[in-house]
Amino acid sequence: MDDIALTILPETPDDAAAIERLHERTFGPGRFAKTAYRLREQAAHQLDVSFTARTGTLLVGSVWLSPIRIGETKALLLGPLTVEPAFRERGVGQALIERALKEAKAKGHRLVILVGDEAYYGKSGFKPVPPGRAAMPGPVDPARLLVAELEEGAFEGVSGAIRPD
Repeated sequence: MDDIALTILPETPDDAAAIERLHERTFGPGRFAKTAYRLREQAAHQLDVSFTARTGTLLVGSVWLSPIRIGETKALLLGPLTVEPAFRERGVGQALIERALKEAKAKGHRLVILVGDEAYYGKSGFKPVPPGRAAMPGPVDPARLLVAELEEGAFEGVSGAIRPD
């Protein structure tokens, strides 16, 4: 990020159209078939823990956190995380994740789950969910189901189906 001036701001309702266009460009129509997307359709993301990245007035990234439950335990689902292709590999995604996790923790949330690559999300503290501990409501590669504890030990004893809250 050293070469760009980046501002991370809480998402507002006025950002919706620009974020939707960003999702269209970066994920295409295939996004609608993904299990995590289907889950997010039933649990709208929370603006107070969702953020945008801008350089000047240009929106270059976005991250959403949506309320879910793992069994009976409240958690958040991270995603989508999206960054304009021209701004990738510049720390924008990591900056968005760090800000969202910091704000979620400050607001008393304890767990965040996502479907993604451990090599990327592990930098922000995400670890694989142990086999059989949590199940998405559709097909997901179990190796890509990751969890971050915002409070030490928050995932101990947590198990069950992942569903909207």
